[in-house]
Amino acid sequence: MTSPISRGCVLLTGADGFTGVYARAELEAAGYTVIGAVMGQPQNAQQVALDITSLDDCRAVMEQVRPDYLMHLAGISFVQHADAEAFYRVNVIGTLNLLQAMADAGLSPKRILIASSANIYGNAAEGILSESQPPAPINHYAVSKLAMEHMVRTWTDRLPIVITRPFNYTGIGQAPHFLVPKIVSHFTRHEAYIELGNLDVERDFSDVRMVARAYRGLLEHECSGETVNICSGRPYSLAGIINRMEAICGYKIEVRVNPAFVRASEVKTLLGSPDKLHALLGELPFLPLEETLRWMVGA
Repeated sequence: MTSPISRGCVLLTGADGFTGVYARAELEAAGYTVIGAVMGQPQNAQQVALDITSLDDCRAVMEQVRPDYLMHLAGISFVQHADAEAFYRVNVIGTLNLLQAMADAGLSPKRILIASSANIYGNAAEGILSESQPPAPINHYAVSKLAMEHMVRTWTDRLPIVITRPFNYTGIGQAPHFLVPKIVSHFTRHEAYIELGNLDVERDFSDVRMVARAYRGLLEHECSGETVNICSGRPYSLAGIINRMEAICGYKIEVRVNPAFVRASEVKTLLGSPDKLHALLGELPFLPLEETLRWMVGA
């Protein structure tokens, strides 16, 4: 029996991260060979060690793997990360190193997907945010992602790059310090109360499996030079998430506002327009937040 022919080799940075695990599964199911770049020791032949802050490391990996595609998901994504400088060293310089290394290796990739963030829109709370919304970042994470976007655009005449701006998304495996996993874990442990910060925030939540599907679709689509929101277009309030979890788990939880969790620069509303995403890829299967929450509770 012959092995199926690969649709190409994808170098996936952040392969052992939350999103990377689902991106790998999505790509492999579609017939791609995936080489995951990870920090630390590789666990198998489908992984390579890579510190993206080292240009020498990036060059060595590009020469070794010689990928047909690059899906760049690695970066510091926790907004409250303590080391401000690290945002720029990893998110900006790390991305630059990858692009420079591809050019130095003489590669002609079919597509490069680079994950930015909807946080670059800042506190723009009126209406639905499209890709033409002027950026207004309000923290180091968002500023580093916007700086990365500007740097990446200096390469679009040489490399086929698409930039994605994912809004909030969640699922099994997301780190417990993120909002939805924290809420789910409190309910699954049947805690009497939960301490949260700003209760009036609204977020556009997607399921991580939809995000992985969108990333694979953009890798395959002729969309070089584009910037694309990854979002559902549906707002969910914090109170609404609590209400859904109470219905799923069958009990009410006391919500306490902890002033230590209240951010002065909190983005109040982040609601994205998925119109461009749908125009490029068609309507992606929508997974309601209730379904995602039930999936997480059952894990």
